[in-house]
Amino acid sequence: MKVLLVNGSPHPKGCTYTALSEAVSALNCEGIETDFFWIGNKPMAGCIGCYQCGKKHQCVFDDKVNEFTKLAAEYDGFIFGSPVYYSGMNGSLMSFMDRAFFSASGQEPHPFRFKPAAAVVSARRAGTTSALDQMNKYFLHQQMPIVSSRYWNMVHGNTPEEVKQDAEGSQILRVLGRNMAWLLKLKEAGEKAGVPLPAQEEKRIATNFIR
Repeated sequence: MKVLLVNGSPHPKGCTYTALSEAVSALNCEGIETDFFWIGNKPMAGCIGCYQCGKKHQCVFDDKVNEFTKLAAEYDGFIFGSPVYYSGMNGSLMSFMDRAFFSASGQEPHPFRFKPAAAVVSARRAGTTSALDQMNKYFLHQQMPIVSSRYWNMVHGNTPEEVKQDAEGSQILRVLGRNMAWLLKLKEAGEKAGVPLPAQEEKRIATNFIR
């Protein structure tokens, strides 16, 4: 079993990476393989609502997003990490997730559906809970079980060294890693026992309130 950790920070080895690494240590101890995916620090185009991904089965902008969605099918779980910008995730990661999750809808096998996921945020001081709420909505939309810890998945600090001093935050992420490993093993055991995935209704109903 493998988990992909998405580093949404513009810094490859900054506070967000340090936070994600705590979860990695616990996952690895439980026998779960892990890889990092850094979205980079180049400008990230947002979704333009062209709906071409439904025909092309990938985003029209061929960049890190398509690279990620092609990889995603190989993984059993995901942890997305973000620094907090103005009480939300950073803009590049929001554009990345908008396009990745929207373009995935037409792909088969679906790269995200029914795969456990979690969000992790890093902040100097505040804005963490609203950023977590924003990120969790992507998982809810794709029928992904959200993995919990014993508190909200956040660390505090202005540098990686300060993050390492956040003993509670580090513990929260280790608990998150163990909880994700447990859920992945339960899912695998269910599959081996013949428990099928939930049946999907053939056509999705979309209700428009303005007619």
